[in-house]
Amino acid sequence: MKTTTRVVVIGGGVVGASVLYHLTKLGWSDVMLLERSELTSGSTWHAAGGFHTLNGDTNMAALQGYTIRLYKELEDITGMSCGLHHVGGITLADNRDRFDMLLAERAKHRFMGLETEIVTPDEIKKIAPITNTDGIIGALYDPLDGHLDPSGTTHAYAKAARMGGATIETHTMVVETNQRPDGTWDVITDKGTIHTEHVVNAGGLWAREVGAMAGVYFPLHPMEHQYIVTDDIAQIYERDAEHPHVMDPAGESYLRQEGRGLCIGFYEQHARPWAVDGTPWSFGHELLPDDFDKIEDSIAFAYKRFPVLETAGIKSVIHGPFTFAPDGNPLVGPVPGMRNYWSACGVMAGFSQGGGVGLMLAQWMIEGEPERDVMAMDVARFGDWITPGYTRPKVIENYQKRFSVSYPNEELPAARPHRTTPMYDIFSGMGAVWGQQFGLEVANFFATGDEPTFETPSFRRSDAFAATAREVTAVRTGVGINEVHNFGKYTVSGPNARAWLDRIMAGRVPQPGRVSLTPMLSAAGKLIGDFTMSCLDEHRFQLTASYGSQAYHMRHFMLHEEDGVTVENISDKRSGFQLAGPKSRDVLAACTRTDISDMRFLDVRQMTVGQTACTVQRVSYTGDLGFEIYCDPMDQRALWNSLWTAGQSHAITPFGMRAMMSLRLDKFFGSWMAEFSPDYTAAETGLDRFISWKKNTDFIGRAAAEAERATGTDRKLCAFIVDADDADVQGYEPIWQDGAVVGFCTSGGYSHHAQLSIAQGFLPTQSIKEGLDVQIEILGQMRPARLVTTPLFDADGARMRG
Repeated sequence: MKTTTRVVVIGGGVVGASVLYHLTKLGWSDVMLLERSELTSGSTWHAAGGFHTLNGDTNMAALQGYTIRLYKELEDITGMSCGLHHVGGITLADNRDRFDMLLAERAKHRFMGLETEIVTPDEIKKIAPITNTDGIIGALYDPLDGHLDPSGTTHAYAKAARMGGATIETHTMVVETNQRPDGTWDVITDKGTIHTEHVVNAGGLWAREVGAMAGVYFPLHPMEHQYIVTDDIAQIYERDAEHPHVMDPAGESYLRQEGRGLCIGFYEQHARPWAVDGTPWSFGHELLPDDFDKIEDSIAFAYKRFPVLETAGIKSVIHGPFTFAPDGNPLVGPVPGMRNYWSACGVMAGFSQGGGVGLMLAQWMIEGEPERDVMAMDVARFGDWITPGYTRPKVIENYQKRFSVSYPNEELPAARPHRTTPMYDIFSGMGAVWGQQFGLEVANFFATGDEPTFETPSFRRSDAFAATAREVTAVRTGVGINEVHNFGKYTVSGPNARAWLDRIMAGRVPQPGRVSLTPMLSAAGKLIGDFTMSCLDEHRFQLTASYGSQAYHMRHFMLHEEDGVTVENISDKRSGFQLAGPKSRDVLAACTRTDISDMRFLDVRQMTVGQTACTVQRVSYTGDLGFEIYCDPMDQRALWNSLWTAGQSHAITPFGMRAMMSLRLDKFFGSWMAEFSPDYTAAETGLDRFISWKKNTDFIGRAAAEAERATGTDRKLCAFIVDADDADVQGYEPIWQDGAVVGFCTSGGYSHHAQLSIAQGFLPTQSIKEGLDVQIEILGQMRPARLVTTPLFDADGARMRG
């Protein structure tokens, strides 16, 4: 066995094999995979082997499409069969909400180039004749759906990797992973020690245990999963063509042909976690005991949906564990806080996603960043606050909702509340309806009177509409208050802090007492951050950005750490409030002896507010006159008492994130992971106006940004007024012109101030002009829309800056 290599991939399932192959495909041949048993041991060997493109995240759907197309390439490269069956598949909808979800997904697929279509009950009977369509409204048909041979596919990946120079060692168990001071690793096995530059954890069922060897907790948990293979069924084997897949969300089931019979699996509500205290190392090619009791209700429903099952005999039962992350997506990428340690774990849908996971991780390792936004599966989307006690109920919840409707405004209840601020009980008493971000409870809106205390999930305008309108009006006409706890916050200090920020950030580093807005770019010029940067003094700065991107941003900061600079994540060490609206200055002035009459837009000052030491900066995401006030969380309730008391004479009103998202639309402000993400560049989104081209610093991404500045962009972000009905743009709806898809939406909603439906999205640069008429497809309807460039509120910035 080799004792040195560039990369060690731990785990020989389909994901580990895919990572190994893609590393060789992109040019790294000195790579090795270690498997404690045989390839496919664990979950891969007993997987049902289905694949599909349907995914609520468009980038995940695109990667699933890549994975499916890759299988033919693997067969051509290796001469091996993956056992491909491209039979197509339908996803059924038996109620309005499920059908809305399919309409929304079909709309996304239009601009992605996926050839899916909505089909009627009569068409369903022709496509999948064993289906009882009673109560079915329609379905989504995807011709790419199919299934394959899990073992054959994994071995095809392995052969292709070997052809590229990779080494695979089976029956080689990893017992320790120890990092050397230079960042390289010693991987200790039962057959000897391997010195490697990089370690990839593709441990599958054992990813938690492999991570623990390096002192890393991976938020994963195995779940028991069961599917059944029937005896021969005449309605199946007498067909001229193979029966397509059928996904029945109402029945929590998926069905496909298996030989002369059927295979049907369930995501039952009586879900059961497996190996709660750790996966046994002795487990590998075993199955769990049959358990028909937990799927009894699902089977009864399946008999009604697919009557042929009721008289079919059972040939075999496959009951085995699969590993899930709390949100069901994989954990991929460089592990925050670690050097040269990579994750390829939690890939529950390995045969739909494994190829895309392998490609993205290989690009990340070799080229420094993946080609597309992979935040949905980035291991950094979970912070160091997460625990096994949180992971398990969230994984169970995700399993139970695997085939449920995924609403844009849904707030899932498991393991909540988990993290709260000192304001939680006060705001709850004021009627707060809570959402969560990065484990933190965040007020979405405040219910008063007869307003609902629960926001019913919907693809259409929700029952939070009236409360949101009331809060927006309060901000625009008087003063609103909300927390600033859900900003990611960092201090950058030291003698080299300014020079370091000049290199890390593309924008101008402000002078003491001032604030600037700046994009943070990757080396390829993609947006990886949208920051507010405040200079507290010459050697001390405060940065604010997306709360949910803390681990992502800290990973980037640590990658570029240098002497003379200290970066600290203070996201939970600073809290406070935002005041916004024309009376916000009056409220703040009543609480401080500091003269704020001359406090300009983008000023920052240290002052005492009430009895609390605070950092106050004049900026507001509402686009109105406003202030962000930061303090120690231990002082937050005292600060609240001061502001709330002073605000009574101005009808101060608490407002939540639903109002905030409506208010920002008035100014066409973008939102992180909607308008601004690693899928886009500063020039495409308009954030290039905050780039400091004059500064004499080779900031990260400058070369790419300069090149784009010289050539221009093919697309740009625009705003639209939409003639909507009872549903607004959520994101990724196609934009049509003259019968063709010409762009897509990034986000939207209802402006309660302007009483208009607003959308933002990308169009080809050459077609952009004021008043351009387009259509935006919302839930299957073509809604007229008009491009606008003048903000709907404070167009000249007089109120925000005055």
